[in-house]
Amino acid sequence: MLKDSATDSLHGAPAGFLHEGFVHATDEDFVRRADAFVREGLAAGDEIVAVLPPERIAVLRDALAPDRDSVLFADMTVAGGNPARLIPFWREVLEKHSGRRVRGLAEAAYPGRDSAAYDEVLLHEALSDIAFARDSSFRLLCGYDAAVGIDPTATHSGAEALAEKAFRTALAGVPDRAERWEFGPAELGQVRQWVSGHAASHGVSRDRLEDLSLALHEICTNSIRFGGGRGTLAVWIADGTLLCDVTDHGRIDNLLVGRVLPPLDGLGGRGVWLANQLCDLVQLRSGDDFTEVRLHTRLR
Repeated sequence: MLKDSATDSLHGAPAGFLHEGFVHATDEDFVRRADAFVREGLAAGDEIVAVLPPERIAVLRDALAPDRDSVLFADMTVAGGNPARLIPFWREVLEKHSGRRVRGLAEAAYPGRDSAAYDEVLLHEALSDIAFARDSSFRLLCGYDAAVGIDPTATHSGAEALAEKAFRTALAGVPDRAERWEFGPAELGQVRQWVSGHAASHGVSRDRLEDLSLALHEICTNSIRFGGGRGTLAVWIADGTLLCDVTDHGRIDNLLVGRVLPPLDGLGGRGVWLANQLCDLVQLRSGDDFTEVRLHTRLR
């Protein structure tokens, strides 16, 4: 059950990073909670960063006038269209304002996303408690529209346990209608050509096609390098989106893979990071004997 306009710590975050959520049913609900949170931060001298969908930015800016220029606003549909980009976004904010308290306001689970994106928002929320556990100068308040039907105050066994369970659970099955390829090093070029042709035939623009081709190449190469030398690619269309699902028999231990830029001399991780920058949505799951990466590219 949704707790209307409740504010509670999400997932039992450890001491340090303070991560809260609230549910709002109307613009007035949202403004009441967000305005108080922002003004409290301004009075304390905190840096305030609000990452919200455009309609939330508009109503909050109106409510904050003339203090609105003291808040940095960013469009959530751009910064967090793929929720996996949000931890890097907040890390950059913290590094830019190192030594100062940062108060963030966010709405990643905005209305209009599909079910896969909402799944990734929830995983992002749990992973945030891990990524920022030691950042005692960071406080993050996340709004949830009641129409979305997600309760941010639900009881969990802890952020790490929640993230671990989600990360280790395979995604919903690939539909029977999907086209499948088995690939190894010799087939990698053919796979890229085949997917590019398939995507182009469904109206994917040239720029988006290049992004998808590069992301898919990186993920398939990871399967060859770290997943036993071979992988399986499945491709299908659903709800105006081209989905490319790559599976292999490897295992990823780092829950934050693709959300923290790996060092230049590090092994692995850069391909997933790159895919997250290039695709509309990336879903990654890995268990004892499988890794699955699903790339989403909107057709229009």
